[in-house]
Amino acid sequence: MPPTLGALLRTPSLRLELLTGHEHLGRRVEWVAVSELTDPTPYLAGGELLLTTGVRWADSVPDLRGYVRRLAERKVAGLGFGVGVVLEQTPAQLCEAAEEFGLALLEIGRETPFIAVGKEVSRLLAKEEYEGLSRAFTAQRDLTRSALSGGPAIADRLARDLDAWVLLLASDGSVRHASPAAAAGRGADLAGELGRLRAAGPRASLSLTSGGKHVSVQPLAVGHRVRGFLAVGVDGPLGTEQRTLVNAAVSLLSLELERSASGDTERTGEGVLTALLTGALDPEHPGAALLREVLPPEPVVVAVADRADRTHPPDGVLVTEHGGRGVLLAAAEAAAAAVGEVLEGPTGMSTPVSYRDLALALAQAERAREAAGTDGVVRAADLPGGLLDLADNPVGARLAEDLLAPLTAERTSAELLASLRAYLAASGRWDSAAEALGIHRHTLRYRMRRIRELLPGDLDDPDHRAELWIALRMSGRGEGGAHRP
Repeated sequence: MPPTLGALLRTPSLRLELLTGHEHLGRRVEWVAVSELTDPTPYLAGGELLLTTGVRWADSVPDLRGYVRRLAERKVAGLGFGVGVVLEQTPAQLCEAAEEFGLALLEIGRETPFIAVGKEVSRLLAKEEYEGLSRAFTAQRDLTRSALSGGPAIADRLARDLDAWVLLLASDGSVRHASPAAAAGRGADLAGELGRLRAAGPRASLSLTSGGKHVSVQPLAVGHRVRGFLAVGVDGPLGTEQRTLVNAAVSLLSLELERSASGDTERTGEGVLTALLTGALDPEHPGAALLREVLPPEPVVVAVADRADRTHPPDGVLVTEHGGRGVLLAAAEAAAAAVGEVLEGPTGMSTPVSYRDLALALAQAERAREAAGTDGVVRAADLPGGLLDLADNPVGARLAEDLLAPLTAERTSAELLASLRAYLAASGRWDSAAEALGIHRHTLRYRMRRIRELLPGDLDDPDHRAELWIALRMSGRGEGGAHRP
C-alpha cells in the first residue's frame, strides 16, 4: 500500500478528519514536514504532508489565503492542522482557502501527536519498498526461468512485466525479435542513434523519447564487442524496480548471445568458471544476484585433475581447463560424485568454501593434487600444515609479490625488505632490529620511514603487519641484505 492521504485517513489510530480535498485521497505523501513558519515553502520539495498548529496565529492571523496559495503552488500533498494546542478548531478562512486552491486539508486532534503521523508515513514507505523488492525478485526469477527458452522468451517476459514494447536488435540495428510483433516498426526510429551508442562501447546506454514513449536502449556485449541491443519503450521514465529488471534482462541476453556465438552451451559454463577462478567475475556483487541463482549453491568445492571430460558435465557442475589442468566446481554435497564422473587421473579437492574464497579453494585443490602423486583423490582437509604451507603455491606467491611490489620496485629493495623483516621479527623494537641487521638504529629509522611512505597500508595496524610478515616468509625476501653504514 503506497503512502497516500487516503491510506492515512483509513488509519484508525491517527483519528484524522478530512475537511477539504476529497478528490485528492489518492495523492501520494512523500514525507511529513512540521513547520510553524508563515511561509515554509522555501524548505519544502513538494509532495509533503505539512503539519502545523498555527502557534503564531494566536495573536495575529496571517494572510491564510496567501499561505494556502503558496502551499498549493509548491504542490504539497496536503495540510494538516492540529487543533487543541493554540486554536480549538480549524480556522474557517483556512478551509475556504483550501477549497479555493484545491488543497487537501486535514484536522488533527490534540490526542494525536504529529510524530505518530510521521511514523505511519515512514511505515507505509518501508512497506511499499519491501513490496517493490518482492515484486522485483519475483519478476527477476521469472525472467531467469524464461532464459531457458532463449532471447525471444526473455523479451516477451520483459514486455509483460513492464507493460512495454521490447525490441531485440542485431548489432547492425535489424530487428531480431519484437514484443509485441507490431513494435517491429519502431526499430527504424532508433537506427540513427545506434551508431553513436555502438561507438561509445559496451558500457554506454541511451535514453530518448520516441512515438510518445520513453525509450531506453542498452547494448548487449560479448567480451568487449557489442553484439546487439535491447530497446524498451514505456509510458514514463523507468523506476528503480523497472531498471533492475531491464539490467537483469541485459545480463541474461548477453549470456544467451555468448552461448549462441560459440554454438556450444557448455562453453558458457566454461567461461563463467574461468572468470570466477581468475577473479574477472565477482559473484558477491549485487548485480550478480541472477547469476548466483544458476550457479552451484554454496558451499562449493573446487577439484583439480590432469584431465577433465568437458563435453557434457552433470547438471549444476561447471568444468573448464585452467593452468593446463581440468578444474571442476560443484556444490559440496555433489562434488564427490561429480569428480568421479568428470575428472581423470590424480585429483585434489578443496574444502567447502563460499564464492568469495574461490582463490583459496583453487590453491587448496592444486596443493592436494600435487600430494596425490600418480593416482587417487586427496582432499585438502586431510593434508597437514597451515597458511604458510601455501608458499609453494602460485596463488599465494602471487599475492605475496603483489603486496611487496612497492618495495621490490625500489633500487634499494634488498635493504628495505631486510629492514622490514627485522623490524617485524623484533615486534617493532628498534634496538633489537638494528642489532640483528648490524646497522645503527637511526639508519633503521630512516629506512622504516621510507617503507611507510611506499606501502599503502598502516604499519601500526596488526593485520597489515601480519600480512607483510607472511608475504616475506612466502616470497623468501628480506632474508639477507643487511649492510653496515
